[in-house]
Formats: sequence, C-alpha cells, structure tokens
Amino acid sequence: MTTPDERMEELMLADEPEFQHVMECVFDVQSHESRTYLALLDVPGSTIAELAEDLDRDRSNVNRSLTTLVEKGLAERERRLLDTGGYVYQYTAVSLPVARERMHEAVEEWSTQVHERIDEFGSSR
Repeated sequence: MTTPDERMEELMLADEPEFQHVMECVFDVQSHESRTYLALLDVPGSTIAELAEDLDRDRSNVNRSLTTLVEKGLAERERRLLDTGGYVYQYTAVSLPVARERMHEAVEEWSTQVHERIDEFGSSR
C-alpha cells in the first residue's frame, strides 16, 4: 500500500495523470474506492449488492469502500423503505462538478503550503 506522500510524488512525476489517480491522491483513497465512486456516478442510487455485482467485488469490500467514500464526502447514503418491510441503503456519488471543485480546493491548499515552505526556507540563515 502506498502512502499519501508516495502517491503525491507519483502524481507530480506523471506527465498526464489520469483523473482517477489525481482523485486517489487528493482524497487519500485507494483505487478500488475511486472505482466505486466512478461506478456510482454511472448508477446513482445503487445498493451494496448492485455495486458488488457491477464491480465484481465482494459485498463486504464494497461496503468498506462506500463507508470511506461517505466519510470523505464523495458519496451520500439514503435509507429506502421496502414494500415488503425493512429497508435498504442506497448510495449516490456527489456530482462530478462538486468532486472536481473539492479537488481544486485541496490542490490549491497544498500549493499554498508548498509556497509558504519555499518562502520560509533560508529566512533564519
């Protein structure tokens, strides 16, 4: 498993980084989590079972991915009551424009911090 710093270094060295790689780096998510997000964009309102089938992954792994995406603010969970009784959770990805805006904000924040470190270097010499 790569660390966030290693992923940032890979991202900086890439000539043309893919959206999914940038997303993984910025939000500190794994590739299976970014794949889950992209699947949710295609089929909003999906259940764990539906996503597990679409992604050809175990339901427990999809559940963990969704938990991470909800925690990171990249997906929302809604409970739907079933006609037969009980309920099921449905998941929807935040819109791509919202995700892109959050990525831009995170990169700008990181860039500001880097510029501050550059400006501070050598000031005590």
